Amino acid sequence: MTFLNWTKVAIVYEDDYGLVRLRELVRSRKSQDMEVYLRQTDLDSYRQVLTEIKAKEIRNLIVDTKTGNMHHFLRMILELQMNDYNYHYLFTTFDIETFDLEDFKYNFVNITAFRLVDVDDVSVRGILRDMEKYQSNGNNLLNKSRVIQAEPALMYDSVQVFAVGLRTLEQSHALRPMNISCELEHPWDGGLSLINYINSVEMKGISGPVEFKEGRRIQFKLDLLKLKQHSLVKVGEWKPGVGINVTDTTAFFETGSTNVTLIVITILEQPYVMLRSRGNFSGNERYEGFCIDLLKEIAHMVGFAYRIELVPDGKYGVYDYETGEWNGIVRQLMDKKADLAVGSMTINYARESVIDFTKPFMNLGISILFKVPTSHPARLFSFMNPLAIEIWLYVLAAYILVSVTMFVVARFSPYEWSNPHPCHSGSEIVENQFSLANSFWFTIGTLMQQGSDLNPKATSTRIVSGIWWFFTLIIISSYTANLAAFLTVERMITPIENAEDLASQTDISYGTLESGSTMTFFRDSMIETYKKMWRFMENKKPSVFVPTYEEGIQKVLQGNYAFLMESTMLDYIVQRDCNLTQIGGLLDTKGYGIATPMGSPWRDKISLAILELQEKGEIQILYDKWWKSPSDMCMRNEKGKGSKANALGVDNIGGIFVVLLCGLAFAVLIAIFEFCYNSKRNAPVERVSFCMHSMN
Repeated sequence: MTFLNWTKVAIVYEDDYGLVRLRELVRSRKSQDMEVYLRQTDLDSYRQVLTEIKAKEIRNLIVDTKTGNMHHFLRMILELQMNDYNYHYLFTTFDIETFDLEDFKYNFVNITAFRLVDVDDVSVRGILRDMEKYQSNGNNLLNKSRVIQAEPALMYDSVQVFAVGLRTLEQSHALRPMNISCELEHPWDGGLSLINYINSVEMKGISGPVEFKEGRRIQFKLDLLKLKQHSLVKVGEWKPGVGINVTDTTAFFETGSTNVTLIVITILEQPYVMLRSRGNFSGNERYEGFCIDLLKEIAHMVGFAYRIELVPDGKYGVYDYETGEWNGIVRQLMDKKADLAVGSMTINYARESVIDFTKPFMNLGISILFKVPTSHPARLFSFMNPLAIEIWLYVLAAYILVSVTMFVVARFSPYEWSNPHPCHSGSEIVENQFSLANSFWFTIGTLMQQGSDLNPKATSTRIVSGIWWFFTLIIISSYTANLAAFLTVERMITPIENAEDLASQTDISYGTLESGSTMTFFRDSMIETYKKMWRFMENKKPSVFVPTYEEGIQKVLQGNYAFLMESTMLDYIVQRDCNLTQIGGLLDTKGYGIATPMGSPWRDKISLAILELQEKGEIQILYDKWWKSPSDMCMRNEKGKGSKANALGVDNIGGIFVVLLCGLAFAVLIAIFEFCYNSKRNAPVERVSFCMHSMN
């Protein structure tokens, strides 16, 4: 047992009788190095004594208190916060099961005790039920746990033994009661015979087998109890002449000792567990990764050695409804072929029902891995993109319509006609500045926000001009604003944005890791979207499920495939491959834990170690080490961090230069055409040839 290896112990007792019972234990340890702190206490000095023990940093206590005072002692332990896994208490009381230990269970405090009455025995339970039937109303013989205390149990067995001995005596010869005097000492003639018959009684009582030898009880046993997270459990027995027999040897081990070697099963998966790529290693040194480093820390804190083995079928474990069997790591733990399982092992309801998990060391969820969507190729006439093609056509039509309207309205309005020679007031020649060509020129100048030397005079033409100016204000402002967005923000072609988009289409295939918790999540989900996705994945041919994460990643890189995977693994991949990205948020929330067989004594110890590592930040340090290694990070082009907008290149606005060159070339051609037309028209008037006129 654990206390046999104690080197520093406090013995707390209330009366000299308790000291006598503990003296044998102290004497047996004299030959070994053990520091004993012996204190006698009572109800009023519990706090003082426990405070002194705490100050001396004594973690192991043997406690012998009166049963009636035990709840006060336990309360004082709680008040002084001496109820964590660092402390180990050995109580001499046989009534430990009758006390409320709720605050001790979940703090993982070590409590060891003995019990005399085995309430799990069928005959004992029958006797207790009969005793409850005949007890007085308002009196409770048993406590809330349906456990009887040792003293009334021994009293019951004593009365039973006395009754059996007296009945046997009566059967051998008639009993003749005699007068009893309080002043004279006259022994009863049948007393010696009664004692002999009592010594010969052999029966089974509440406290176990009752048998005597030379006036001392023999053949009884004490159950050794150990407090675990759920309840007090039997871990061994003690019998006179035989001694202690611990049936659950793993229930007692000394923290810090490495004399226990555990089989740790795992599965290869980056960056949790990986084979070393360089060097010739053997044993546990062959492996590296986040979980390997975490396992080293936990083993050092809890105190055990370990041997790492890979799961034969390479699966985490999922329940097969057809065969009714589990596979993978879960199967190995159920068959007790391994003591621990480390890796990206997700805690879920189905697994928790057949194996145990520690506290989660990492929180995560399901997310979607997808190939980075392609961007729009830069086009020469990208500056045309802010307005749709039909808008450009409508603007052209509006330009022509307004120009013609301006020409017609100016012709009809008398206020647009004026004398071209104001000095000759009597001249009957008038002209209109808004010729067809000038109307088009005035309209285009306004559209380009450059204006012209033509100013409308009539009210009608001014109304047409005002409406056109307002129109151009809206069109030019909208174009300018949208041009900035189109040319400075990268436009991505993203066919899916979340799980709903994925479920509502069939062009892009999607799947999960085979026999993993993600597959189980979709299979058992009651959410309609996820049920629809599961039906698609289950019926898709060829299968969209992959045996390893590596195959899933390769299918994503090939295109037209989305891989549903756990977010921590997705983060690791995305940070190392710029061609991959995460789509949407998390579909659920869960955690990774270290798995153990059901009822394993190591679970609670490892949970405490995980909590301590989390509080110290050690797990975050390990995460940064394996997820954010600068040498493996993908150097993405983080737009928007260096400047507010991207510089525009030739690929974006080069088309405007083409338009300028084409316009200049067109103007030169028109000028040549005008020159040739004028020469051809004036050559006959001047009576010269076309070539001579052109040369002149």
